[in-house]
Amino acid sequence: MQRRAKLWQRGIKTAFAADATDLSSAGLAANFALVIQSALENAVNLKQLADILSLSQTTVSRALNGYPEVAEDTRRRVVEAAKRHGYRPNPSARRLATGKAGMIGYVMPTGAAVDIDPHFVEFLSGLGDYARTHELDLVLSPTTVEEEETTYRRVVGNKQVDAVYVSAPLPRDGRIRLLDQLGFPYIVHGRSEGLGFDYPFAARLLAQFGHRRVALVNGNRAQTFAIHRERGARRALAEFGLSLADTDLHCVAMTEENGYRAARALLDRADRPTAILSSSLLLTLGIFRAVGELGLSVPGDLSLIAHDDVFPFLRPEGFPVALTTTRSPIRAAGARVAERLAARIAGIENTPRGEIWKVDLVMRASVAPAPAMEKAG
Repeated sequence: MQRRAKLWQRGIKTAFAADATDLSSAGLAANFALVIQSALENAVNLKQLADILSLSQTTVSRALNGYPEVAEDTRRRVVEAAKRHGYRPNPSARRLATGKAGMIGYVMPTGAAVDIDPHFVEFLSGLGDYARTHELDLVLSPTTVEEEETTYRRVVGNKQVDAVYVSAPLPRDGRIRLLDQLGFPYIVHGRSEGLGFDYPFAARLLAQFGHRRVALVNGNRAQTFAIHRERGARRALAEFGLSLADTDLHCVAMTEENGYRAARALLDRADRPTAILSSSLLLTLGIFRAVGELGLSVPGDLSLIAHDDVFPFLRPEGFPVALTTTRSPIRAAGARVAERLAARIAGIENTPRGEIWKVDLVMRASVAPAPAMEKAG
């Protein structure tokens, strides 16, 4: 991006130079195009870059493609020189030399019934940041749920990408079984069965504050993250001799409207909960709307904790009451997934390995002790 910006500035300056004879729009555009073309033609090739560094072309190529046998200081020196001199590997030559396409794949569900999850967009931004700075490209392959397996087989068979990432895992996920059968590199982003961390601390905090009726507005219970959150809430409440009643559990797609409907169903009752755990800030927007319509207050009548404080456009401090949240950086997770995929492509990482990131509980103003009547009851 910096190189492109410099080329753009150079083109503008030259296009408007005092000795430019053709000041028409077409003339300026042509002059600008010639400058950009000249600059690009002056970028070094692999042989020239190797001569500059006094290294062999093989060493330079291996350093740029992440081969583990290249020393880290050599790799860093090569990468810095490549950026400084404008070297860009030829995709066809790279494929011939390494057998790698330099591309990460994602099979993306589409269709009228599929909502684009803002969590996914935030994750994708982090993955893209890493890919952009490490000479990797991201290929999206849209598909319907019915054609998902066919699409995976086509992506693997065409050798368009070197590895794929899988999001929103399900119990006994067919995509993971298929990729294992095909022997294709992949990484899953999301909770997998067998990684035993169930987010118990949010429900535990509410119980410690004296809440005896705690509700959970959760995501789609077919997905493992929702299963773990429900499991964690039940386990934490059980530590205090409490349970999560079926009427206090709502599993829905994580939208503002669904949060509103779930909250109305919970709070319109005479035996309404005094605390709600919400699986998303988006759901929580709807919960606050329902609270306002019913004339209730947070935290006076209802304590509220939300998972996934990850959106730069939706801050917990911006809610009517500053929101207590759990936080785990999803953009950084996207970059980490890209980093590990690059390691798998380079052969540095070749065995399955789970990685669990710390989740923080950030206290703000939306949690308070349970109302006195509820505690007495």
